[in-house]
Amino acid sequence: MAVVMSFFQWPMLGTREFVGLDNFRYLLGEDPDFLTALRNTFVFTGLYVPLNILLALGLAFWIHRSRWANLWRVLFFVPAITPMVANAVIWKLLLQAVGGEPNLLADGRTALLAVVAMSVWQGFGYNMIVFSAAVNEMSPSVLEAASLDGATGLRRLVSVQLPLISPALFFAATMTMINALQVFTQPYILTAGGPGNATETLVMNVYQAGFESRDLGLAAAGAWLLFAIILGVTAVQFVGQKRWVHYES
Repeated sequence: MAVVMSFFQWPMLGTREFVGLDNFRYLLGEDPDFLTALRNTFVFTGLYVPLNILLALGLAFWIHRSRWANLWRVLFFVPAITPMVANAVIWKLLLQAVGGEPNLLADGRTALLAVVAMSVWQGFGYNMIVFSAAVNEMSPSVLEAASLDGATGLRRLVSVQLPLISPALFFAATMTMINALQVFTQPYILTAGGPGNATETLVMNVYQAGFESRDLGLAAAGAWLLFAIILGVTAVQFVGQKRWVHYES
């Protein structure tokens, strides 16, 4: 149904009119809000994904050596199972200006960074659990052989440990990327896309086109463009994983 709608001017109330590819042309060539949302989504993804992965991976290795491993896993996983809306509301209260303090959410230079920070805090716990499971499954014999060969520190991490958990890394990177490209709740609650449209994302743009402008055809076209982006990025990841992901035979 959404495919059909994307080729029409489809108001919630009124006459539907076939417009062909005009909705797509408008979004990609004439709509500054869509292009801004596209840029914001890519910036958010470019910051959120590596920060999430690096934090989760570092904690997974640290927890692996801790006597209180199970306790740390539970504590770090709590934000991931807390409702997103509740987390966003708490962060909004924390980041709003009090007295003369700067309002990070009202400054276009820092608002998107605040959304990224809140999102990393909310989401790293899931990847931390995935990486912890992978780290615990690393073959002791392989690690011992690497130590006998003189592999220590960074060399051991890059040449031995990361290849051993590369399937988990690939899974986490792919899922985190897909989720990042669909980000909605965090900026919607924290900033409502503002200030201006400094934190408006693609999903927010689709939402506004459909439910505020009430142009379901334009919203459907935006949704299909987002789907194409996600499909393309995921395809690139699956092609590229052949070079660095090592599966046990």
